[in-house]
Amino acid sequence: MIKKHGPGILLATFIVMVGFVFNPFSAKADEFHWGFKKATGGIQPSAGAALDSMLDKHGAIYKGKPDEKIVYLTFDNGYENGYTESILDTLKKEDAPATFFLTGHYLKSALPLVKRMIAEGHGIGNHTYGHPNLANLSEQRMEEEWTKFDKLLNEVTGLERTYYTRPPEGVFNDKVLAKGNELGYRHIFWSVAFIDWYADKPKGRDFAYGELMKQLHPGAVILMHTVSPDNAQALPSFIQDAKKAGYTFQTLDDLVLEYENVNSILR
Repeated sequence: MIKKHGPGILLATFIVMVGFVFNPFSAKADEFHWGFKKATGGIQPSAGAALDSMLDKHGAIYKGKPDEKIVYLTFDNGYENGYTESILDTLKKEDAPATFFLTGHYLKSALPLVKRMIAEGHGIGNHTYGHPNLANLSEQRMEEEWTKFDKLLNEVTGLERTYYTRPPEGVFNDKVLAKGNELGYRHIFWSVAFIDWYADKPKGRDFAYGELMKQLHPGAVILMHTVSPDNAQALPSFIQDAKKAGYTFQTLDDLVLEYENVNSILR
């Protein structure tokens, strides 16, 4: 899911991205692959001044305040593998909100689960209709990817549209962020992630739990994929132990409101 190349500008440093070490500034000058050094010791990760500046220009977010123990759960759903129901059961039991970034395929193939997400108060994010590399598309094709998803979402659930989007595979550029803004979307990245998207290569409940707890930090935007049994098995203990450590779980709406308040003060 993660490609080992990126733009040939800005910095010549190496970044650790979800377990990979690579130079994100060595290839295409107009394509960025979201990456950061994993958080440890409760300290937030940083994508670096250059990427932070680009994201701030477009209101894109990947973490909350560094001094408030708040977690924002997000899941990427490209297809169903039988574990989302368990995840929803856990979220309901623990009263923890989440946002599910869905594709068009998921809307068509797992509609009962989508309707359950909505009925139980979770957010639906736009992961594009067909999961392409947006940085390779024209602005017209980008728009089609987002709006085609929203059109289908409206048809099958009645929701008017989405407002949060996440680029497939974390690949983006300034044009993607700007076009998304123009259409009313805010890009949501993440500050906690690990390799969990291989449905046929489970690493076990302890692996997922360990990664979540090691990377946990104030303002964490956590990305997980629902295709892995590891996440479904680890989620109950993670939420319970994060709460014991003083963390609360909030929505992306809360995160955006916090972001807007902070930026209005800075202005």
